[in-house]
Amino acid sequence: MFGKKDEPIITNSDKIDTILGKNAKFTGTIKASGLMRIEGQFDGDMECDGDLIVGEGAKVTANVKARNAIVAGAYEGNICLDGKLELKNTGKLTGDVKAAGLLVEDGAFFNGKCEMKGETQKSEPIPIKKNKSAETSNPT
Repeated sequence: MFGKKDEPIITNSDKIDTILGKNAKFTGTIKASGLMRIEGQFDGDMECDGDLIVGEGAKVTANVKARNAIVAGAYEGNICLDGKLELKNTGKLTGDVKAAGLLVEDGAFFNGKCEMKGETQKSEPIPIKKNKSAETSNPT
């Protein structure tokens, strides 16, 4: 939807540095570097220097700061990314998002606010020019 289709979000998904497995449940704070993949349940806060993948069966309730993220499972909480968020058609995201790019597949669920950061944030808003004839004309 937003962003270029030919530009991949995760550059090297074969090299997962940290994984929370399908049957794992974790509550607390995680600080990770590199690529993190969650397949189980996570509740807490996360700081990831690299990218985050929330698998299709995962249930995450957290506030996350990462580089890029792919959400294919259930995610509840706020997410702040330096790069892009990709919400897969199986993904359900409830919370606020701050990211430089957003890709939402057909069928995905998103309930929250999205703030795009980057180059567009730096520019001044363009004032709307009013048409003087429309202001002075009398329609009756």
